[in-house]
Amino acid sequence: MKFMKLGSKPDSFQTEGNNIRYVATELATDIVFNVGDVKFYLHKFPLLSKSARLQKLVAATNDDNSDEMLIQDIPGGPAAFEICAKFCYGMTVTLNAYNVVAARCAAEYLEMYETVEKGNLIYKIEVFLNTSIFRSWKDSIIVLQTTRSLLPWSEELKVVSHCLDSIATKASIDTSKVEWSYTYNRRKLPSENGNDPHWNGMRKPQSVPKDWWVEDLCELHIDLYKRVISTIKTKERVSADVIGEALNAYALQRLPGFGKGMIQNGDVTKYRSLVETIMWLLPTEKGSVPCGFLLKLLRAAIMLECGEMERTELMRKIGQQLEEATAADLLIRAPSGDTTVYDVDTVQSLVEEFLACEQNAYSDLSLENEFQKIRSPRMTSDASKVKVAKVVDCYLAEISKDPNLPLAKFVNLAEIVSIFPRQSHDGLYRAIDMYLKEHPRISKSERKRICRLMDCRKLSVEACMHAVQNERLPLRVVVQVLFFEQIRATASAAGNSTPDLPGSIRSLLPGGSHGSSRSTTTNTEEDWDSIPTADDIQALKGEIATLRLAGGNSDKNGNDGCKIDAEKVTAGKMKGILMSKIFSKLRSSKDKYGEISSSDTSESPSPGSTTAEETKSTPSRSRRHSVS
Repeated sequence: MKFMKLGSKPDSFQTEGNNIRYVATELATDIVFNVGDVKFYLHKFPLLSKSARLQKLVAATNDDNSDEMLIQDIPGGPAAFEICAKFCYGMTVTLNAYNVVAARCAAEYLEMYETVEKGNLIYKIEVFLNTSIFRSWKDSIIVLQTTRSLLPWSEELKVVSHCLDSIATKASIDTSKVEWSYTYNRRKLPSENGNDPHWNGMRKPQSVPKDWWVEDLCELHIDLYKRVISTIKTKERVSADVIGEALNAYALQRLPGFGKGMIQNGDVTKYRSLVETIMWLLPTEKGSVPCGFLLKLLRAAIMLECGEMERTELMRKIGQQLEEATAADLLIRAPSGDTTVYDVDTVQSLVEEFLACEQNAYSDLSLENEFQKIRSPRMTSDASKVKVAKVVDCYLAEISKDPNLPLAKFVNLAEIVSIFPRQSHDGLYRAIDMYLKEHPRISKSERKRICRLMDCRKLSVEACMHAVQNERLPLRVVVQVLFFEQIRATASAAGNSTPDLPGSIRSLLPGGSHGSSRSTTTNTEEDWDSIPTADDIQALKGEIATLRLAGGNSDKNGNDGCKIDAEKVTAGKMKGILMSKIFSKLRSSKDKYGEISSSDTSESPSPGSTTAEETKSTPSRSRRHSVS
């Protein structure tokens, strides 16, 4: 820290009690100054020789025959007045970054100009500020901190503006020219870890990180911090990502609990002002601030009830880079009084903002350079959508653990990302399974609604293995998973990567054509949505396995006709098994289904009867065999 000593005489100021100061000399004091709650017993001559204001005050008191004067509004109070008084006596006084602004403002108040006496206090302080303080990084920060308690004097004397310019200039300088001391504790440099490489036995010079100045500015009050960052921005030499890092570091240090996504009890008004200021300072450039930090900021803004306009703008920024978020980042607590644990509506708004940003990005593209400006962004957009869909799937799995989460909130959020391209629905399946596990009392129609979100064809082998043994899924979904997995396995063996369901298999799926059994299927629609037993699943798996064997044999023989016949035979068996399983669950008597033909309810129909059934069946409707 820089300092300057003034005067050469020994300090002879003495204290009596808590509020009396006097000069211990042989000459009796002849004037008393009441400064604040302290009385100074001093001598007129040394003070009047350097202060024009005291000359006026003494002249006014002489008319009143009083030796006592009141000075209540001097900036810096008794301490600053004492520095000025010691200078007038020629006593030794030391100025540093902590007291120099107070002394400068007090000297201005006392009018200690060069016109009163050459080499007066104001001149000496200005020299010290310009040649030492403003050239020092840390001293400039300390001085700026002290100016806050000395407003408006420090502002009018341009001490604040000089400090701002000094700090901003140093923060904007090329890092190769940084030679002064600074604080940097957030990430240890290689040399500090003992891993710095050597060259011919000589240690390489330590490189200065771009954000070297960030931590030191965290000591500033939010009002001053806002002005410093704004001044740095105007110089346009510091990148937006470094500004973002500075705001992140400041929030972590000044907001208790911010790093853990919560704000501890304290001065709500103070914290609200701080959060709103940080939001106002956020760079406009996309990606300059980590999405995780923005989401923590949003969480704090919601808890502190910041302005609606500020929150809306923050959510727009988050939407621009939502693909960077994690499920943990999105777990925003619901406001007090809500029945749910998490604020799902806010997350849904963020996903909608993401969609809006994607659409605006396309609409803003010009027709020039069509290949570069349209095709490339689309590839980027698809990749972003895949990431967002994955994050939302993980988020849904987490919030599904809330027993009070309404199905509508789950479904609405899932449907927004259902249009996003993704190769796998494993994450969505896990979320759906978690919801079914935590909400076992939902109705069959609700169970059917949530399962429709999932495309069984996009489940991995591992997910399929879990699904076919999952007793929480409706029978309809289990059948679909079994069929698609078996067809995929058969097609994989045949070298076909995108298999279509055969017509005979298609007729077995819910929603397909049913021929003479149409009335039966209509009556048993509820049973498709019922929960299968372990025996049901095992029987289904066993019968479907025969399809693969039949397909394999036909491939060996190279006979397509045999393959079709085998497929129909297996389909017929499958149909019989399914129908009998469904009928066994019906509570009504057999007479209710007297119209059902024996071929429909047989567990082992002949190939001929199956073929006849296929002939009777109406053409299958063209549709995707999934619940999505």
